[in-house]
Formats: sequence, C-alpha cells, structure tokens
Amino acid sequence: ARLGDGLDLLAADEKTLARTVRGRRVGLVPQSPAAHLTPVRTVRSHLEETVRALTRPADPRKAAEAAAARAAFPESHLDHHPHQLSGGLAQRAATALALIGDAPLLLADEPTTGLDRELVERTVDELRAHTRDAGRALLMITHDLAAAQRIADTVAVMYAGRIVELAPADTFFATPGPRHPYARGLLDALPERAFTPIPGAPPELGDLPPGCAFAARCALADDTCRAGRPPLTEGVACHRA
Repeated sequence: ARLGDGLDLLAADEKTLARTVRGRRVGLVPQSPAAHLTPVRTVRSHLEETVRALTRPADPRKAAEAAAARAAFPESHLDHHPHQLSGGLAQRAATALALIGDAPLLLADEPTTGLDRELVERTVDELRAHTRDAGRALLMITHDLAAAQRIADTVAVMYAGRIVELAPADTFFATPGPRHPYARGLLDALPERAFTPIPGAPPELGDLPPGCAFAARCALADDTCRAGRPPLTEGVACHRA
C-alpha cells in the first residue's frame, strides 16, 4: 500500500498519516456518512474544523460555505445536525469534507449504500465530476456493479481479500465479459440477467486455503487450483484473471 512517492502507508506512523496523508493526499467518503459524522455537531461545524486543519483560511466560515457549495450542499442546511439530513444530503456533506484538502486520490467506501437508484446515479455522477473531470483519481469500493459500470475505467474484483480479476471496465461489462467464475456470478446477479446462486460460503479470512480461495465453490476448479494460489494471467486488452 504505497502512494505515488513511495510512502508505505502500512509502515507510516500516526503522526505522518495525520499530518501528510489524511485529507491532503487521500480524501475519504465513508460508508454511511450520516453515521460517520459527529451527531452533536452541525454540518457547518464539521466543515469549519476541516478547513482550519487543512487550509488555514482567513475566514473559516466563508471557506466552509464555499466547500459546501462545491459539493452542491445547500447553505440552508449547514446548521443542521446529521440526523436531520436525508441520505443524499449526508452523502454531499461527506463529499464536501473529502474535497477540502484537494487530495489527488479520493477513496469512496460503498458511497451508494442505502440510497435509492436515482440518488445512486446522482452520487456516482457527482463523484465522477469531482474526480475525473478535476484530474483526481477515484478508488471506489462497492458491491453495486451498476454504479461501477457507470463510473469505472478499471474494475478489480476481490474475493476473500484477494484480487481475482482486473480488467478495463468496457471489457469487463462487454461480451463475453468476466473470465473468473466468481466475477461472472457477480455480473449475473444484475437485475437484467439470469441469476444463478453460487453454492457454498466464503472461507474464514483467518484460515484461507493454500490455493484459490474460491476453489471449494467453483465448478471449474482442479487440483492445480487447490494446490497453490493461481496467478493473474494476461488476456486480451490488459484483462487479467
């Protein structure tokens, strides 16, 4: 886990993470943003604290209002507490906070959880505007493949903590689609497809098998899959599985 300049995030101490990484180099849009915000503080208070920490503005109040406007968060709701916000407004508040430091990487952790489809599409489009259109990178962690299809340039599918497929989004979502059986199963779970349940259950993460973690659930698994962890192999168009 390294940033572009070689900083090892797993080895960095808390002081380094707090002063040079969080907010400044990596912005975070958390899962369930309303629950992530401090319940006894207003949105304005959250924004003012963050602009003071990251930008040291001459007028924190005006800077907070500018940060809210950047994420299309209404000024009329700045003095509301988290429990007074809808899911969409809580999401915009979290996005406003994540963008304050102009971090080159925005990490969005399940940003569409609990939102209806209209809000999902709006949230994804706003994240795209704040990243791709502004020259930032976006790493979105999601179970929502429809949202991923709407925004992603590259798709990485993980199973039991391991990447099992990596492909350009256009290749992943086109015919013939994913190569790994688990990735194909995920795509087949989309509403417009014929869903076929995957038998079995994921392994315990603390006790992974020596081979492919999906082998026990895979109809295509052989002794090679069970003996050792299969490497990602290159296919067409930088498609690895």
